[in-house]
Amino acid sequence: VQLQASGGGLVQSGGSLRLSCASSRRTASNNGMGWFRRAPGKEREFVAGISWNGGSTMYSDSVKGRFTISRDRAKNMVYLQMSSLKPEDTAVYYCAVSRTSYSPTNYSQYNYWGQGTQVTVSS
Repeated sequence: VQLQASGGGLVQSGGSLRLSCASSRRTASNNGMGWFRRAPGKEREFVAGISWNGGSTMYSDSVKGRFTISRDRAKNMVYLQMSSLKPEDTAVYYCAVSRTSYSPTNYSQYNYWGQGTQVTVSS
């Protein structure tokens, strides 16, 4: 499975961005998907996850209420709508395919990763 993340960029604090993740194989449509991020000097952290059918979503406390994850199984796409962005959201964002049909918060439970897309939020 190959993943292609896109949609990152430079945005002012309070702005919005929409990240997209395209999967090369329909197989991923039966798996949970997640978004992670890594800021400079920090560990990779879970941001949001969605189950195989979109029926269950999870968010980290730091983004809850500001970010929304969604997926279009027919198009093999996963999205992360980010609003009310803050400078501390600055990071490289990665999409990943879960080993199961759900989206755990532990990155070790994901076996396919995209190349990452840079999000920079200026103050």
